[in-house]
Amino acid sequence: MKLSRASSRYAKAILSLAIDENKALAVNEDMKNILVTISNNKELRNFLSSPLVKEEQKRGGLRQIFKDAGDVTMKTFDLLVDNKRTDILLDVATSYIVLFEDMNKREIATVTTAVAISADLEMKVLARAKELAGKEVTLEKIVDPSILGGFVLRVGDKEINASVNNKLGELKRTFASN
Repeated sequence: MKLSRASSRYAKAILSLAIDENKALAVNEDMKNILVTISNNKELRNFLSSPLVKEEQKRGGLRQIFKDAGDVTMKTFDLLVDNKRTDILLDVATSYIVLFEDMNKREIATVTTAVAISADLEMKVLARAKELAGKEVTLEKIVDPSILGGFVLRVGDKEINASVNNKLGELKRTFASN
């Protein structure tokens, strides 16, 4: 996953502020909520990136959707809205989580599935992710019906793509080359 420099810089600044205010863990939970909410809602992604939506509407929408978020997260929304960068909120949240986990000597593993996974399967995926990372792992679960089935597991710079969509793509490329 390639994230923009801007999102990394915002995330570093937010983490620094959160550490200063002793709220890094709470902000991390907010960022996880933002990540899941935006990842699973195409309309929200379109709303945040649309040049037709006024900045004050975006601010109000974010404050309404994430009304339980802390003050550092609300300041983040204000900063992104003021700088007309709400389109990178998803990347900022991802960057923040990565920085937070790295600061705590943990790796983030992201598993994307077409449907929600069971607790038993989650434990197996977590064990495989720990094996790949070689250290403590936090598992982020994303549901994306577009992969059709199977899963995509990302741990650091490693990826296991066992999605049906990927297999169909491989099959298509094989037929195209023959």
